[in-house]
Amino acid sequence: MPTAFGDTFIPNIGRLSLDQENPLLPYHSHPRGRELQNLPYITEPPEDHISPGDPPHRDRHQPTRPNPDPLKLDLDHSSAELDYSAASAASSPTSSQMGRRSEKPRRQEPDRPSSTSTRDQNGHASGSMDSHLELRRKHPSLDSPTAASQTDQLMSREDFSLDEKPPPTPISSNSDTSFFDLPRQDRRNFLLLVLLYFLQGIPMGLATGSVPFLLKSHLSYGQIGVFSLATYPYSLKLLWSPIVDAVWSPKLGRRKSWIIPMQTCSGIGMIYLGGRIKDMMVTAGASDGSGVWAFTGWWFFLVFLCATQDIAVDGWALTLLSLPNISYASTAQTVGLTAGHFLSSTVFLAFNAPEFANRWFRSTPSKVGVMTLSGYLTFAGWAYLAVTAGLAMLKREEKTKEKDSVMEVYRSMIGILKLKNVQSIIIVHLIAKIGFQANDGVTNLKLLDKGFSQEDLALTVLIDFPFEISLGYYAGRWSTAYPAMHVWCWAFIGRLIAAAIAQGVVMIFPTEGVQTWYLLTVIASHIFSTFTNTVMFVAISAFHAKISDPLIGGTYMTLLATVSNLGGTFPRFFILKLVDHFTLATCHPPLEPPKDLSALKGDLITTPFSCVLEAQKTRCLAGAGTCDISRDGYYITNVLCVVIGVVTFWGYIRPAALKLQALPLRAWRLVDPDSQ
Repeated sequence: MPTAFGDTFIPNIGRLSLDQENPLLPYHSHPRGRELQNLPYITEPPEDHISPGDPPHRDRHQPTRPNPDPLKLDLDHSSAELDYSAASAASSPTSSQMGRRSEKPRRQEPDRPSSTSTRDQNGHASGSMDSHLELRRKHPSLDSPTAASQTDQLMSREDFSLDEKPPPTPISSNSDTSFFDLPRQDRRNFLLLVLLYFLQGIPMGLATGSVPFLLKSHLSYGQIGVFSLATYPYSLKLLWSPIVDAVWSPKLGRRKSWIIPMQTCSGIGMIYLGGRIKDMMVTAGASDGSGVWAFTGWWFFLVFLCATQDIAVDGWALTLLSLPNISYASTAQTVGLTAGHFLSSTVFLAFNAPEFANRWFRSTPSKVGVMTLSGYLTFAGWAYLAVTAGLAMLKREEKTKEKDSVMEVYRSMIGILKLKNVQSIIIVHLIAKIGFQANDGVTNLKLLDKGFSQEDLALTVLIDFPFEISLGYYAGRWSTAYPAMHVWCWAFIGRLIAAAIAQGVVMIFPTEGVQTWYLLTVIASHIFSTFTNTVMFVAISAFHAKISDPLIGGTYMTLLATVSNLGGTFPRFFILKLVDHFTLATCHPPLEPPKDLSALKGDLITTPFSCVLEAQKTRCLAGAGTCDISRDGYYITNVLCVVIGVVTFWGYIRPAALKLQALPLRAWRLVDPDSQ
């Protein structure tokens, strides 16, 4: 995933408009209040010019209907009523004219363009998403002023008047803001988000990067596909995200109530695995890989803890950064997760490789690397505990008054799923990543099969890392300056091209071994692939942050992020199975049996058999046989994925994505403001 933002409350003041001809109403009631967009200027015609369709006069003695929730921003000016009778009673005698004006009905000038968006047949507002700014928060700060106090404060000013047009309000824009231009508090909270996402990236980098590589010598592609199920909690966290959003302790804070215990359990879990991981990996490869299920279960639990922490971090992000800098949440997520993943995959694989350690750190060669998986897990576990202790003592979370029930949050989640626009983006997420699955999940493993060393692979990712970090930062700025889904679509096309290029790189693997020109080719291909992947991730995260309704806390963001993760997770198991299914490989006995049979690591191979699975291949080589691959299932699977990606992109994904980008923010809200 992911997102970040600041708590702001806005009373019920009317619909926002960008009509520059209309006068504007400033909003300065709170030090952290946001400047609103232009308000439509409402004129009051004389009594003798009231049209038959206008509403009847309001009796000055008739009590006004109270607003049941003064902290909600009503975006429909047709339902917003400004009663100035209180101002007339409290002001000086010269204000009697204002009191008479308040008695007259108000309607919009017929020659002014209406700020009310037209509604389509599905009940959603049409128009551009960028045309309105909507600010809604459900959980106010304890010291936030009420709507009544804000009104009294405004009316008590000496310069208060309803006869003159109010000055214009500055309009926040999607300017291309750099990190150093952010307010100091936003910069500090941005770095905190990076740290929290970095912690998530450590076990995720192991589960998705290092451990599958280390298991490749024990398991086949299909069996590694079983281990990929360990990452499913990130795609299933929607099931328990309402509990995380609704159940918390007021003493710790709404988000820290979950972040602190989850990170503590994760640290203890990694320390526990660090003392047993070596034996567990041996057991996973035993009995033709049947032990992989128990090994997968342990990592499933660790990823479950990280996914739960991610829910809380996503929700906290909604109140950490200010609203104009909301896109930096996706940048923080990208930088943090990428750095954690880089440490657990690239750095670890490099220091775990004996060749790398013997070349750069040792004078006497050894069969083990500088860093083992057991030692790294133990170190990461203690680092988790240290950071969690610092977070608990040094960071205070803003307290809130309200506390939702779990069932209320589940009902909100079901309501979100019923929105037609949300259903559309769910379909896009579930099919969008099929075209890249073979490249993302199999290409690096296939390079290892071809003879690409673990050291060279670590060097490739090491060189790629600075590009991924820097490009992730600029991708966040691009998603702020340009429509996020437009950026996402361009990156989608580039990622399909990267998948085709990756297959070509595997096909031209030199028979004489890895040479400099080939290593540079792999590095260039890898940089291009991760670049397009990073841009897609940042762009869609920025889009999620923009359309999510803060009214529901982290549930909205978690739903979108979960579906996006599910689109990249659920096909992986089937893609790896297809590689084994389409592969034809036969183990041939040696033409001349070796004279010294005691030197063999297994029984002598005397008859041909299939060597598709890793255990069969190991048996073949141990018995002096030769495993001949007559048909490589990777090529067939990758071509199939790319074709599916091209057809779905031009047939459905691109039109749907551009249509969703054009929708206004109110089309993504659970409660239509018109109904209030």
